[in-house]
Amino acid sequence: MPENTKPQIDVISVGDTVVDDFIRLIEDQGKVVDNGKGDKWLSIPYGMKVPFEKSTTIYGVGNAANAAVNFAKMGLNSSLCTNLGDDERGREVVRTLDKKDVDTALIKLQRGKKTNYHYVLWYKEDRTILINHEHYTYHWPHLHKSEIPKWIYFSSIAENAVEMHDDIMEWLERYPEVKLAFQPGTFQIKFGAKRLKHVYKRSTVVVLNREEAVQVTGGNYDNVHELLDKMHDLGPQIVLITDGPAGSYASDGVNRYFMPIYPDVAPPVERTGCGDAYASTFIGALIKGYTLEGALQLAPITPASVVLYPGAQEGLLTTRELKDWLEKAPESYRARKLEK
Repeated sequence: MPENTKPQIDVISVGDTVVDDFIRLIEDQGKVVDNGKGDKWLSIPYGMKVPFEKSTTIYGVGNAANAAVNFAKMGLNSSLCTNLGDDERGREVVRTLDKKDVDTALIKLQRGKKTNYHYVLWYKEDRTILINHEHYTYHWPHLHKSEIPKWIYFSSIAENAVEMHDDIMEWLERYPEVKLAFQPGTFQIKFGAKRLKHVYKRSTVVVLNREEAVQVTGGNYDNVHELLDKMHDLGPQIVLITDGPAGSYASDGVNRYFMPIYPDVAPPVERTGCGDAYASTFIGALIKGYTLEGALQLAPITPASVVLYPGAQEGLLTTRELKDWLEKAPESYRARKLEK
């Protein structure tokens, strides 16, 4: 290989990146309260000094960053396009991602801005996240020929970044061979399917959970076939709808499958990043040439590992490890074809 020639980037992940400060709460210092409307609230003493067990700072996380690290873990040539503050936290994020084999050439440190920093209240096996997003200036970068990827993985981004969607879609018009995976975040769902119709139409794959599919399509929560149909009507070739402990559903417009979750191997430690692990493992498997059914059988394995560790990245698995877990799965852990 010539000295200045690098392998083609398999996937560029696009989205916001944060630093998570996990604060492990002592169980007898709080409780979970049901408000009677289906919502649960974390309750801790008000106006008091509340002791906590420990705190752990994790650099370089968020939907897109978690995906980028997972793609690299799976052996793909992975890059991340994101904004950070031009501060020590931002530089530490870059160093951390470099160590995890993520290409950081498309990360922009914005002068005068701070790196997003979240506090994660870790109580029992779940978490409540205190968020405060910096307002960055968003631009899709000019990519050199050597930086053109096989895939773009587009995920959660800030409310003031709506025009960046237009920039990316305009760029993708010039490169029809580049495939797009879309995992919409909170604000992208808030923008509405009409505003982002060009994104859904251009997508090779869209991944979202069942509640989000209802929000995007207005479909019937109890009718997964209707949700899949309405998602396909927006344009994506493949739709993956996750449904928490109930499993997930995938469709390529012809074949439809139901996939159960991977059986628990141990009690969960903490659930941050399970959705990102699921979505990016599914996409990563497709990039590596797996069929829809094959990718669907690998996707639930990574979250089953991630929940055994604090944070979204420590439990990520190599492709070889994914195969090992799959070989050890019970016979019931199989994708089941669905008929409408």
